[in-house]
Amino acid sequence: MRNFTNVHDLGNLREALQEAFAIKKNRFASADLGRNKTLLMVFFDSSLRTRLSTQKAAMNLGMHTMVLDVNQGAWKLETERGVVMNGDKSEHLLEAIPVMGCYCDLIGLRSFARFESKEEDYGEQVLMQFIRHSGRPVFSMEAATRHPLQSFADLITIEEYKPTACPKVVMTWAPHPKALPQAVPNSFAEWINAAGYELVITHPEGYELDPAFVGKARVEYDRNKAFEGADFVYAKNWAAYGDPHYGKVLSMDRRWTVDAAAMALTRNAYFMHCLPVRRNMIVSDEVIESPRSIVIPEAANREISAQTVLRRLLTANAHEGPPQS
Repeated sequence: MRNFTNVHDLGNLREALQEAFAIKKNRFASADLGRNKTLLMVFFDSSLRTRLSTQKAAMNLGMHTMVLDVNQGAWKLETERGVVMNGDKSEHLLEAIPVMGCYCDLIGLRSFARFESKEEDYGEQVLMQFIRHSGRPVFSMEAATRHPLQSFADLITIEEYKPTACPKVVMTWAPHPKALPQAVPNSFAEWINAAGYELVITHPEGYELDPAFVGKARVEYDRNKAFEGADFVYAKNWAAYGDPHYGKVLSMDRRWTVDAAAMALTRNAYFMHCLPVRRNMIVSDEVIESPRSIVIPEAANREISAQTVLRRLLTANAHEGPPQS
């Protein structure tokens, strides 16, 4: 595995899950694998779980870590090629990226959708430039269209808590005051489909996701009907994908907030969310504080998903030489 951006990069998903559970039993079994190796984590956007869990995972493997917050203390970076740089951006990614590659062995990148151009967002402009120009293995810590480390942790969590071999998983849209990217729902759908679970996606009309990510999932506009018999409910907001409303908030209908009445329609389902979550917008206090809420174990598994990916990247690229001087 040279880079990690989606579920398909892992290869056999069941083998990856077995590896993740083995790591969870002994997080320090490969503590020498990352000796004298450096992880550079590049953040264009804010983070809590991703930053802490990935750093901890790297430390478990014996790695050094460096963190670059692009918007706090670094030069402002230009991402477009061919522009006249006479504004407030002092450095271009085409120089910055290979320089970053000189100082590390692996690069983790977090760069959200900007909602300025669907073509640029879904073309993963920033992520692809790091893959092309860094000279280092690159893994996504959330990109414009996917959040694979989160989805891997979600799948690990479902495997731990599933009441049947093939559970019914419902991903529901919920209201939010800001326009949020489709990365988490896209990625979640992609991973749950790959796992072979029954997946139902429910949302108001106008919030249809890219069909490439929806895949074989059933789309149900009646939330109550979608929730019937669910084993897991995964709540998430996302902005509109379809034209001409790409990146827009079309609704803040509070009837889509996940509350106790909605959860009562399920088969005593577990509640999931990637966090951070806006209480009493996305989910009621009663639901997120209930014994069936597994948002904290889900977040804890971010360390395990990150460590599995880092371990595989280190092993696959062990032959690669040290950073250039």
